[in-house]
Amino acid sequence: MTPSFFSSPRWRTWGIWLLPVLLLVLASVRPLSIPDEGRYAEVGRWMLISGDWLTPRVDGIPFFHKPPLLYWFEAASMAVFGATPWAARLVVALHACLMLGLMVACVRHFAGADVARRAGWVLGTSMTFLVAGQYVNTDMMVATWMGVAIWCFARAFMHEGDIHHNWARAGFVACAFGVLSKGLIGLLLPGLVLFLWIAYTWQWRKILALPWVSGLLLFVAVTLPWFVLAAREHPDMLAYMFGKHQFGRYTATTFNNARPWWFYGMAITVLLFPWIFFVAADGVQRLRQRLNQQASDDNGAWVALCWIWVIAILGFFSIPNSKLIGYALPVMPPLAALAALWWQRHWATRTWGTWVFAALSLVGVCVASFANHYAGVFTLERSTRDVAKAVVCQVGPDDVLAVVDDYPYDVMFYAQRQRPMEVIQDWGREEREAGDDWRRELMDGVGFDKPSGAALQPMQRLAELRTNDHAWVLAPRWQNAYRAETYTGFIEAYKDSSWVLYRGVSAATSASAAKSPEAAEQKGLRGCKDQSKK
Repeated sequence: MTPSFFSSPRWRTWGIWLLPVLLLVLASVRPLSIPDEGRYAEVGRWMLISGDWLTPRVDGIPFFHKPPLLYWFEAASMAVFGATPWAARLVVALHACLMLGLMVACVRHFAGADVARRAGWVLGTSMTFLVAGQYVNTDMMVATWMGVAIWCFARAFMHEGDIHHNWARAGFVACAFGVLSKGLIGLLLPGLVLFLWIAYTWQWRKILALPWVSGLLLFVAVTLPWFVLAAREHPDMLAYMFGKHQFGRYTATTFNNARPWWFYGMAITVLLFPWIFFVAADGVQRLRQRLNQQASDDNGAWVALCWIWVIAILGFFSIPNSKLIGYALPVMPPLAALAALWWQRHWATRTWGTWVFAALSLVGVCVASFANHYAGVFTLERSTRDVAKAVVCQVGPDDVLAVVDDYPYDVMFYAQRQRPMEVIQDWGREEREAGDDWRRELMDGVGFDKPSGAALQPMQRLAELRTNDHAWVLAPRWQNAYRAETYTGFIEAYKDSSWVLYRGVSAATSASAAKSPEAAEQKGLRGCKDQSKK
């Protein structure tokens, strides 16, 4: 990305599409982050191997925190590319590319090719695209579909003459995919942004010209089938998903991730560094013009849309006590467009402008690449990627695999297990005391499918597994509750800095229990011969 590269309009245009290649490379070098990526990737894998495309499940237990669109796409990707972290991330990466591509196309329509190209580089060299664009959860998906909906309706309203019906219909479909990605915000937030923008630009009459009948039919056709079928199978699912995990999380103060009111200011700075400062400059300039009653140098309703988009969504998410950085993703396209517009007006014609733009693009790529690398290093501290290799090599497909004192969301994915893992806890106490964590998540899920509760075992289960040489127990080494004496009578089959894998010993095999299991050498898998020696 040299200055001469950016000085050519042709290369500025086509060079943008090298960024998705970099995105896919970065998606291949990092282990699954815990808990989110391990959880969401495993739900997709379980859907594929179980053939149950109706009920999302974690460890065989229903998981109705989110609708299923991510899991459907993950399962399809894994069916083609295998159950790998890259296959799971491909789904999110393709959505990030859709976010980037549609933003470039729409900004080109509203502001011209130069601003569109710069907006593409701004978004494409940011952590939004290069890191969040391959992080496996629902945030990028819903942000993308919300953006698609807003852009499509904007194109419909700003069409010369009357409403452009096909753009509007595409907006209805995008809202439907947004709802299937993360629930009601996929409809409510695009609606909020568009309502405020229509009010600001005084386009009320055009609302009546929208293709309401065909648009709503498309919306219902996409969204309704899964909700109806899932609610028939699990009658309390809708109240749980929408009541507890949407309205409840928005209004309650008992959930995790409590953050101060200014949190999203920090979030957008990180996600769009270093370009966010040009958005701030644009905002200050426009505020001064308004205070001084000066005419703005643009006549773009689309600029008003961008600012309303940012303010409405960040304002909405700043109200609840619980805040996550991923909730800022929906405002990244308009912020990138505003940064590009400011640059085009103030610095594009400067003799040093090309050099600075190239340097800032390189800074963005380097920062995102470093963040991706550091996230991988941090994840490895508690990842089960290594111990999962021991599970693959030593634990038979019909053996019992259990875990105590934690739930490693990624181990089932890495080990490609098809039998649910037993989770051993004092579940009576957890029912009374568990907060917003993995314990509550699993207990809530069992309420939708009682037989799946067989995976949740009491502490007494350890005594049974101790004398079963087809039983294996995972224990985290960092938990304060971990005591080696708890596992007296088990064989230590594998140990690393984070996890210990124990094997039970039957009376018949206790005489030979001192040596590590030989199952590792019998599977013929690469690396299995030395697995028990680590």
